[in-house]
Amino acid sequence: MSSSRKSPAAILRRLKQSAPDGKGELPELEKRQEFTIDQLAREAGSTVRNVRAYQDRGLLPPPEKRGRTGIYTDVHLARLKIIGALLERGYTLNNIRDLLNAWEQGRDLNDILGLEVAVTSWQNPEVPSYKDYQDLIDDFGEDITPEVMTKAVSLGYMIPEGMRLRVPYPRIYNAGKELVENGVPLDAVLTHVRLVRQEVDKLAERFIDMIVEHLVDEKYGPNSLPEGEDVARLAEFITRIRPLAEAVVNDELGRVLEKSINKVLVDRLENVLAHLEKHH
Repeated sequence: MSSSRKSPAAILRRLKQSAPDGKGELPELEKRQEFTIDQLAREAGSTVRNVRAYQDRGLLPPPEKRGRTGIYTDVHLARLKIIGALLERGYTLNNIRDLLNAWEQGRDLNDILGLEVAVTSWQNPEVPSYKDYQDLIDDFGEDITPEVMTKAVSLGYMIPEGMRLRVPYPRIYNAGKELVENGVPLDAVLTHVRLVRQEVDKLAERFIDMIVEHLVDEKYGPNSLPEGEDVARLAEFITRIRPLAEAVVNDELGRVLEKSINKVLVDRLENVLAHLEKHH
């Protein structure tokens, strides 16, 4: 591979072209965020014009005024994501306004917005780190190629920002680094991580299906949403799903790993013993 293809600028330019569009791909990093209108539109994958249009139609709450600047929060981001998702499904702005009006009737607006934030803003407990090209070379050496880094970006583990990369999940980055140091190629790590993600997606869907079935469908039917105090209660519970799910998955994964590693070790010992017996 030519050195020009592996230069910092060349790799970062390629990564920027392959980066996710930011429409809900990554979880929010902080529970309470503030945005200008430009920042809000960019974070939601929308436009300033759309934000203003949604406000004019009553779909989006007005911002807090600080001097001449309107300040938006994660509440606005949550609502904007919901509007965007409904538009992608073919609903018109009038449909969405009618839907939101029906949803808000007889319910406390703060509870409704709280539920929207809980549903659309899964929290990443890790503080992101930042890496430049030299950091990547120091950590992964010759494993750093445009193809491998494009794969890392497509998985959301590295986000190009100018001439550096944001690492939203440092623990995963460090796990990859340790695996590479012990002889597993970085490309293989990312390939298997992609496969693991498919299984984790299924686990997450099972948790969500359980919650929807027992906390929403059984109480309100398959086509309705919570009412009254249940709105705030459900929002609060949704924020606790992640640690609950992680506790179950971590313990079960630990149990299966122990079982699998022991089996591999015993199988290898059995093969060694069989080989020794064959030669005696």
